[in-house]
Amino acid sequence: MPEPITFTLDGRTVDAEPGETLWEVARRLDNTLPHLCHSAQPGYRADGNCRACMVEIEGERTLAASCIRRPAAGMTVSTSSERAARARRMVVAMLDADQPAAAESPDPDSRFRHWAGALGASAPRLPGRGAPGPDTSHPAMSVNLDACIHCNLCVRACREVQANDVIGMAGRGAGSRIVFDFGDPMGASTCVACGECVQACPTGALMAAPALGNAKAERSVDSVCPYCGVGCQITYRIRGGRPVHVEGRNGPANEQRLCVKGRFGFDYIAHPERLRTPLIRLPDAPKGRNVDPSSPLTHFREADWEEALRVAAEGLAQAKARHGGGALAGFGSAKGSNEEAYLFQKLVRTGFGTNNVDHCTRLCHASSVAALLEGIGSGAVTATFNEVANADAIIVIGANPVENHPVAATYFKQAARRGAALIVMDPRGQALKRHATHMLQFRPGRDVAMLNAIMHVICAEELYDRDYIGSHTEGFDAMRRHLEAYPPESMAPICGIDAETLRTVARTYARAERAIIFWGMGVSQHVHGADNTRCLIALALMCGHVGRPGTGLHPLRGQNNVQGASDAGLIPMMYPDYRPVAAPGERERFAAAWGAELDPQPGLTVVEIMDAAHEGRIRAMYIMGENPAMSDPDLTHAREALASLDHLVVQDLFLTETAMFADVVLPASAWPEKDGTVTNTNRQVQMGRKAFDLPGEARTDWWIIQEIARRLGLGWSYSHPREIFAEMAGLTPSLANITWERLEREGSVTYPSEGPDHPGHPVVFGDGFPTASGRARFMPAEIVPPAEEPDDEYPFVLTTGRQLEHWHTGAMTRRASVLDALEPEVTASFAPADLRRLGVPPGGRIRIETRRGAVELAARADSALPPGLIFAPFGYVEAAANTLTNPKLDPYGKIPEFKFCAARVTEATGQ
Repeated sequence: MPEPITFTLDGRTVDAEPGETLWEVARRLDNTLPHLCHSAQPGYRADGNCRACMVEIEGERTLAASCIRRPAAGMTVSTSSERAARARRMVVAMLDADQPAAAESPDPDSRFRHWAGALGASAPRLPGRGAPGPDTSHPAMSVNLDACIHCNLCVRACREVQANDVIGMAGRGAGSRIVFDFGDPMGASTCVACGECVQACPTGALMAAPALGNAKAERSVDSVCPYCGVGCQITYRIRGGRPVHVEGRNGPANEQRLCVKGRFGFDYIAHPERLRTPLIRLPDAPKGRNVDPSSPLTHFREADWEEALRVAAEGLAQAKARHGGGALAGFGSAKGSNEEAYLFQKLVRTGFGTNNVDHCTRLCHASSVAALLEGIGSGAVTATFNEVANADAIIVIGANPVENHPVAATYFKQAARRGAALIVMDPRGQALKRHATHMLQFRPGRDVAMLNAIMHVICAEELYDRDYIGSHTEGFDAMRRHLEAYPPESMAPICGIDAETLRTVARTYARAERAIIFWGMGVSQHVHGADNTRCLIALALMCGHVGRPGTGLHPLRGQNNVQGASDAGLIPMMYPDYRPVAAPGERERFAAAWGAELDPQPGLTVVEIMDAAHEGRIRAMYIMGENPAMSDPDLTHAREALASLDHLVVQDLFLTETAMFADVVLPASAWPEKDGTVTNTNRQVQMGRKAFDLPGEARTDWWIIQEIARRLGLGWSYSHPREIFAEMAGLTPSLANITWERLEREGSVTYPSEGPDHPGHPVVFGDGFPTASGRARFMPAEIVPPAEEPDDEYPFVLTTGRQLEHWHTGAMTRRASVLDALEPEVTASFAPADLRRLGVPPGGRIRIETRRGAVELAARADSALPPGLIFAPFGYVEAAANTLTNPKLDPYGKIPEFKFCAARVTEATGQ
């Protein structure tokens, strides 16, 4: 390790670590110097342009900006000399000359106002100059350039931290100014509303829109974002029991960064449609998507908790008594906590007497998990996404992280900027394309052909890692023989990527010292999703890109707790920690722990449960925080299944489309209204804390689950989520050394952790795999076509997914004011050439039909789409894309083919 640098600071002998600046050393010693253009947050380089942190160095003629000056051995530095103090005071006074008066400041509590007051430099001494008026064109943020001091923090926040390149400087000298794109209003620019600039701005020149309040917070609560699987740590700023704003924290997954959902999507918890009282269906009220969520009493009546819980439990018990436990099923939630997921699956298994329990992982990464368990013995990621910082080559396939995992995408973009090869593979073009070394827009559904061709090159040119294959894997010889049939020249016409590009990509990945693969639902949501993942596993194994820093396999998880809910056993064929329900030894262990006889047969999955309900084999269901009336494929079929149930209990925040079919509706808790843990896509177990009180008669989800369990004869007596976590961790070896108390103290721990003070392993399987042999397995994959190909009658391919501003079925984000204002209307995206051929202008109404249904919506031109491909988001009930999607399943993961079905486009009927 390099030796520390010894010097004198304010008369004190101190040591600086190599690379530390004078400002950082002073701050470490509790002397925080004034700073306006500098941020101590991760990702911000010091700029030294505001000169508010000047210090005096003995023997030097000029003062030095401490944020960019590094100490030298023997240097003598004074931060408190009269010369340095006078200079700092003069700098801030001159900047204050251009500021609005304190009473008119857009942010009277800004960092600038703090330092002006602390330095006694708040009174302007020089005449100021004019500035443009406020820009309020953006729903989330306001621009007040009269308060701008040209510190450039917003430019660095946008360009270097979030890597969005929207904010820049224009003009010269006194005409210099901050601009968005080419001087556009912020609301008309390409700004993605991550809010990084707002959090960085020291003056209030950029801040949350006036409509969001901007009141001074009275208290703060640290928690975790409730949206995607990245697991950003956040801080709620609260006044009067309501959120004022949200800030990013320096968590391991986000390093203070947030996206638009995490920063501005929090007011859904106070939406007028929030459920506040238990509801029971009125006699003879027809079941269907026929209830106004703001007026549920047309079909329901209010009830107290005692009656609602009794009716809910009696309906479930009666169905079990009449038809057996196999006639019941439960859908848990990946939007809740680990404790709730654990408790829910325990209720279904011990109270219902069945393994018919599942959650949304079945609709996003079930095929990935199935292939990973088969190939490497674990369904979790082998490396955190932060490991891109150590990678020389990065593959992102079937994922659009800029929209679906925006904070993770910032690390990908930064890696590309430092020189890593970024290889993006996706039928859709996307924002990451701009940063890519190679963009492979292959034909939809032809992943296996493309990946097998790439692996053929690696084998044919002997670019594979012989040592790694020999010591860590099995089945390579069979894999190599299999790949002989997939030369790039033969696969190019199938996948749509020319042979030379396939060869170049193969060589880039194989020759990299460290390479990592990320994938999303564009890989998994196919009838051949498990085969797609098998190819990715094989690609990494043959090149030895697993188990070392900068290498690995990482399926980007969709919802905030998909990883944790799966770990907790909220899946039909596995107990907690992926212990097979069909294994007698495992069944006996859990039966003893839970004091109940357990079903030896694996249960039905999400789509299988809905099919069984449609056929009359499933008669009653308990659904917590899931919305299959919007998220399942072939929604007409799914909604018919829900309507046919004898008894349906739904526990949620709003009267969702699924709750409209319920016999009993139980008002639940939003994530910021309870304590609990979640596990993100990085295997980081993190603590969420209650920030707000529950509205009306709503209750925490774990309490509701327990109360139903008690009425089904289970003697549960948990008094706090920490007790549930302790029980779960005791049955989950992966959570060894992770306790509730440790998470309260540390906020986040990565599993596996080897001791009570061990931070956990960001990279795993360097010394072997959790398989019977300790080796990973190569699993060859044949080309399997999509279940439904386009033809003359249905010539388009329809694919579905999410948008940046909206999430899952829209129950939360469409009730968040900023998010709904940014993307209020449902659209389907087409290649411009397709719209011209159809004679439809951008914004024109069209009708999309498949063999299962039709929706009408507006058309959007998107030059990133190839001709013949339609993209539709699935979170809009007025044009629910899953009315159209194909319910055909991957035979291994039992996941539906959301990403491919044949469609046609006709003129909208206006009905």
